[in-house]
Amino acid sequence: MISHPPQIPSYGITRDVRLRFTQIAAGATNITFQNLLDTVCVGTSTTTAADLFEGVRVNSIEIWAIAALGTPATVILTFDGTTVGAQGDQKTHTDTSMGVEPAHVKASPDRLTQAGQFQATNTAVAFQLTCPAGSVIDVSLSFRQPILGEVNATQNAAVAIAAGLIFYRGLDGKAAATTNLPVVGASSVA
Repeated sequence: MISHPPQIPSYGITRDVRLRFTQIAAGATNITFQNLLDTVCVGTSTTTAADLFEGVRVNSIEIWAIAALGTPATVILTFDGTTVGAQGDQKTHTDTSMGVEPAHVKASPDRLTQAGQFQATNTAVAFQLTCPAGSVIDVSLSFRQPILGEVNATQNAAVAIAAGLIFYRGLDGKAAATTNLPVVGASSVA
């Protein structure tokens, strides 16, 4: 009988993470897989950063929006999937506030859709958000850390960071100075 050495999975170690973001200005935003991977990065110099993870899967998204006095708030979440052959579920998850009750949506992508499976960094849209200003967005993700993988630079330039430290960016992958969806509770945002 031939004995084989244990195989190290090429995909690395999976980490489940729940991050909270807020929406500064109302509007519709496409969130790509590259944006999701750029939310957690490590500084490689004072102006550049690299993704800490090489793969991401969306587990669920939960959104709350408080209505302004006399005006209802509406939130919309869609898992579009814009790559041919790997579409999203095309379902629109929406809610509108009633009285003092906030608008609230909690949804997960279908398991066999693009957002429901691990994706490497790419510009395909994982989901689309349409939220009023002040919305709170919780995103539950599974990240894969590379064992023997490549290091991907973040899409947008880093601002005032230090090499070797871990930083958090907005849900749209941008630095704190330019994001419309800043992370909440992170100690440092690049």
